[in-house]
Amino acid sequence: MPSEKFQFAGSSGHMLAAALDRPDGDIRATALLAHCFTCSKDTLAAKRIAAALTVHGIAVLRFDFTGLGSSDGEFANSTFTSNVEDLVHAANHLRALGKAPTILIGHSLGGAAILAAASEIPEAKAVVTIAAPSDPGHVTHLFADRLHDIREQGEVEVNLAGRPFRIKRAFLDDVAEHNLLAKVTKLHKALLVMQAPTDDTVGIDNATRIFVAAKHPKSFVSLDHADHLLTDRADATYAADVIAAWASRYLAPVQHAAAATLPDAPRQIVVAETRANKFQQQITTGPHRLIADEPVAAGGEDTGPGPYDLLLSALGACTAMTMRMYADRKALPMERVQVTLNHRKIYAKDCEECETKDGMLDQIERVIAIEGALDTEQRTKLMEIADKCPVHRTLTSEVRIVTKAAE
Repeated sequence: MPSEKFQFAGSSGHMLAAALDRPDGDIRATALLAHCFTCSKDTLAAKRIAAALTVHGIAVLRFDFTGLGSSDGEFANSTFTSNVEDLVHAANHLRALGKAPTILIGHSLGGAAILAAASEIPEAKAVVTIAAPSDPGHVTHLFADRLHDIREQGEVEVNLAGRPFRIKRAFLDDVAEHNLLAKVTKLHKALLVMQAPTDDTVGIDNATRIFVAAKHPKSFVSLDHADHLLTDRADATYAADVIAAWASRYLAPVQHAAAATLPDAPRQIVVAETRANKFQQQITTGPHRLIADEPVAAGGEDTGPGPYDLLLSALGACTAMTMRMYADRKALPMERVQVTLNHRKIYAKDCEECETKDGMLDQIERVIAIEGALDTEQRTKLMEIADKCPVHRTLTSEVRIVTKAAE
């Protein structure tokens, strides 16, 4: 996952530190990601969500709001309104690069800011909130015991997540003025609300209010037992995978010139490590992207099918497709076919019809269920056709694999 670091001017003129994470292949879409209150672009949740999205061909811009992380300015001078304006400036910067964001993602207060900024980013088609409050003023509960002092003194240092931050009266006045749900009602973009029911920082009732206020299309996905900051890698990766799948409905399909001119040409398969975990791989073929991994027992994190799973899937898909082509061509009343496959090692000596008699052999067991008003002769013929699928023939014939180093 290549990452480009740069700066752009925020709403107050201060330079904001940003990182644009890019997929290894073609960019399918660009997302703008807003981090949580007092967090930074480099929090675990932000980095892991961005990394997982790049696997799906989505570039992600994450940046530090004014006065946070590596950005210039004073946090005490920032407000919810300035955060919203910073997001609009970030979108403007992406637009100038020819990568205007079509997906907006906000975590916690960043989610509220994304909702407030969405109307000013016309290219955005899909908006995602993760553990977002339905009212920006909700964040003041983090320093509720100092609210009186802030109003009386104008500015007070508070402790948030073990770090000191200065909060001004202007911040309190600003969050109190925002009617976020009114913005949600007029969003006019697809909305995905993600929330953990057990979140003890931003309660599930916030997600309910946002969801009810929004017009369709809208979706809700529970993050189950995830904590507010998505500190578990699996939770962040899951959130990103769901976002990518959900947003695909609202994104324009990727155009591939080579595929358009040579529709029947074999597709090149590119497999590359994602480095999201020990074994995870991104598989790219034309406009399609898949994830491969090993099961937990083998040292992976089971984020996708394993190599043998993919091999069996290829055989199963080819079997069903070949049978469907034959049934349609012969006008057979086959309604549906289901192929179940298993792979295991067997002793060669236990295979009577095998030429090899020493050591171990790979055995694939394929069970085919055929639905439809078919007679015995038709079913027998379809089972014969199953053995004629191209992948079956490849697996049972001599295969030559030529390996060479990339130049």
